[in-house]
Amino acid sequence: MLLIFLTFSGILLARIFYLQIIRGEEYAEDFTMQIRKEVNIPSTRGRIYDRNGEVLADNVLSYSVTIEDNGTYQTSQQRQETLNNTIAQVIEIVESHGDSVVSDFGILYENGEYVYSQSGTALNRFKADVYGYATIDEMSPEEHTSTAEEMMTYLCSDERYNISEDYTPEERLKLVTVRYAMSQNNYQRYVATTIAENVSDETVAEITENLDSLQGVNISQSTLRVYSDAEYFASIIGYIGRASQEELETLNEDGGDYELNDIVGKAGIEQYMEKELQGTRGYQIIYVDSMGNVLEVEEEVQPESGSDVYLTIDKDLQIAVYDIIEQRLAGILVSKIRNMKEYTAGPNSSASDIVIPIYDVYYALIDNHVIDAADFSAADASELEQSVYQRMQSRLETMIGQIMSELRSDNPTAYQDLSREMKNYMSYIVSDVLMGDANILVSSAIDREDPTYLAWTRDEVISLKEYLEYAISMNWVDVSGLDAGSSYLSSDEIYNVVLDYISTELSNDVDFQNMLYKYLLLDDVVSGKEICLLLYEQGVLEYDEETIRRLENNTYTAYNFMIDKISSLEITPAQLALEPCSAGCVIVDPNTGDVLANVSYPGYDNNRLTNTMDSAYYAELNQDNASPLYSRATQEQTAPGSTFKPVVAAAALEEGVVSSSEIIHATGVFTEAYGSPTCWIYNQYHGSHGNINMVDAIRVSCNYYFYEMGFRLGGGRTTGYSSERALAILAEYAAEFGLDATTGIEIPENDPHLSDTDGIRSSIGQGTHLFSVSQLTRYAATIANRGTAYNLTLLDKLTDSEGNTIEEYSASVYNEMDIADSTWNVIQEGMHEVALDTDAFADLNLSIAGKTGTAQQSTSHPNHALFMGYAPYENPEIAITIRIANGYTSANAATMAADIFKYYFGLAEEDEILTGTASEATTEVIND
Repeated sequence: MLLIFLTFSGILLARIFYLQIIRGEEYAEDFTMQIRKEVNIPSTRGRIYDRNGEVLADNVLSYSVTIEDNGTYQTSQQRQETLNNTIAQVIEIVESHGDSVVSDFGILYENGEYVYSQSGTALNRFKADVYGYATIDEMSPEEHTSTAEEMMTYLCSDERYNISEDYTPEERLKLVTVRYAMSQNNYQRYVATTIAENVSDETVAEITENLDSLQGVNISQSTLRVYSDAEYFASIIGYIGRASQEELETLNEDGGDYELNDIVGKAGIEQYMEKELQGTRGYQIIYVDSMGNVLEVEEEVQPESGSDVYLTIDKDLQIAVYDIIEQRLAGILVSKIRNMKEYTAGPNSSASDIVIPIYDVYYALIDNHVIDAADFSAADASELEQSVYQRMQSRLETMIGQIMSELRSDNPTAYQDLSREMKNYMSYIVSDVLMGDANILVSSAIDREDPTYLAWTRDEVISLKEYLEYAISMNWVDVSGLDAGSSYLSSDEIYNVVLDYISTELSNDVDFQNMLYKYLLLDDVVSGKEICLLLYEQGVLEYDEETIRRLENNTYTAYNFMIDKISSLEITPAQLALEPCSAGCVIVDPNTGDVLANVSYPGYDNNRLTNTMDSAYYAELNQDNASPLYSRATQEQTAPGSTFKPVVAAAALEEGVVSSSEIIHATGVFTEAYGSPTCWIYNQYHGSHGNINMVDAIRVSCNYYFYEMGFRLGGGRTTGYSSERALAILAEYAAEFGLDATTGIEIPENDPHLSDTDGIRSSIGQGTHLFSVSQLTRYAATIANRGTAYNLTLLDKLTDSEGNTIEEYSASVYNEMDIADSTWNVIQEGMHEVALDTDAFADLNLSIAGKTGTAQQSTSHPNHALFMGYAPYENPEIAITIRIANGYTSANAATMAADIFKYYFGLAEEDEILTGTASEATTEVIND
């Protein structure tokens, strides 16, 4: 076999010559059909490095299996059969050697049915592309609402690809994937479509041996984009893939030279620096025969490699921060998990009192698809999996019966009187079954001021039956897409059609079935021990005979098992997707605006999205409850909480409404404002901060003091308070710090929002303020350097492939603040006092300035935890912001910052900081 491979590899190089993207004109000469073609030779994409020259994005040589529509056929049917049979043979060869075929089509086969891998606008664009329309609006109503099953039926029909029903559903999908990719090339002869990438030597050898019988099939040598340490950098680097028509148009309108099938940056730096990384393609003028064999090379121009991009990011720091976040999140979870079934908040409970029942942990493993419930019904399912599945099916049948009985009852139960379980099911029926893709309950038709609608949604005093019957009478229900049997139905007939639809959908709805597992666990129909064992049976955890034995004989409880596995990070916060499960951190050099770390936890493997997208993995990411595709550093926004108070301090001092030495008597209850807002010290202890100046107010984060500042900025006791005036001045100074705009960072970032309501409460970071971590970091850096707000940058320099510098980048200045040194002194001293009073920084042997903040989401979710600051205090080298979504207390964000300071400044041994296990949660509670 090896000898055959070596022999054929020499032939391949002479025969293939980059037959990937071909254009030109053809003409016949005698019967040999000599064809003159221009063959594009792709350039090698430039690499991406960190600031120290560590590779973050590289290229590796690989072999791909391709197919070209270069045959001559007597009939259209012969062409279809030949193409389908050839592709099927290739797929069989590829998979027999453990390789995978391309799976980037927008349809998946899951749980016995075809489903879309996309939703929303992306799904509509996909449908329009498949049906051959330039815009979404051109689709017919039937095409617009077509299911994945209906689309597959259409694509496999004689009208499209004529794929036999003799193939299995999985095989049909693979054939459709390749045929659709070929159709995207408009079936241009000698334009190759990739069937499988990065295949093994064994696959190359067998395909090569059978080239004569595999019409149009070839082996091509190409480069694949690979990312080292993918999950740490995916939110920065992004990935590449085949350009869409819209992307091609945009790139070419901007001076590019892109063609169909070109691979381009789809996200992150790969997209932002696309033209620099892409390089310039070469070409060959060749003559080929009717079988694609190269007869002559007339002309050849070699491609030019893309430029290499160096980032300001420090690779080691980025990885360390990510790992610190994961360790700390795991520690918070462990400290909050309790051996109980459910947590119910008491009448006087606060967000800080919320704990995590162990049964939520068990269920999270199924709900977030760590344990794949779909495998329970597979042909090779284990005895335990089959048993759990049978119990679920029994519960499914029972619950659908109860739901339908309720919906048919002459005396239905009002929503507020249902059990918690039944409330969840009824809500799911409305939001997901009726208002989902089928759009039976038409969202745009509903009058949200209607009394009956409010009785259902707000007051919860009517039943779902009453709501649906009313919705039908108001024409809010559309059953035209269902098999209703007639276009003219009475209200009762429409209601019965809707009930039949609900029953059928629930029977096959995987998400609904997953909901059932929560109650199977709570009712002890499925045990926590079985959940633990399923982790081993499905390969989530590495097989451990001793641990399994202890679980089975009950000498190791499921509760202790879960605590141990979370503590060891064998089960991660990202997998559980409980609160907290995510965090963002941005670190910059305050003297240059260079971004040293931009961390979003959790990350994802961008290797599986690049080159050719793994559609199943992309669908998993979109369904993941931890939202790994969403950047916690640049896109997630929350209120800043008390981290906003330095802005208010600057405004108050500069506007002259207070002096740094003025003593204000903070009583704890600010009676000048509507509702008499209180300070945290009053809420906690019915106390007050008494006589206090601005430095102390920043140190203890006195809400009363900053309410007073907002009141004075709005005119207060002199000209009369105006909320609009207060908000205008706050916005003016926030803008000085750069909080009115995105930071300039070269990856997607959401626009900030300055509060436009309630000037007094906005002065403590409430109101409608919304900022990203990146925006708060620019603000912290501006405080650190005393007034220069940079447009942050991730770009260091651009070089050619030989390392010669083409361009050097630097952060531009967004704003230079003109405020008094005395104002900076007060703000910085106050932030230094905050750090001195924070337990996490007590033993660091490092002078730090910072401000903690807590942002409330709701009483049913833990508060968001924030810390922003810089170090060293006297001569700042780094500015940092951390936000833990639902992180309970800002003390948790401060402990993360302390670990990062230790790492960056070498204040502890690396293995003491990066332990690979959950960090012990802090017991400190910071009131801010």
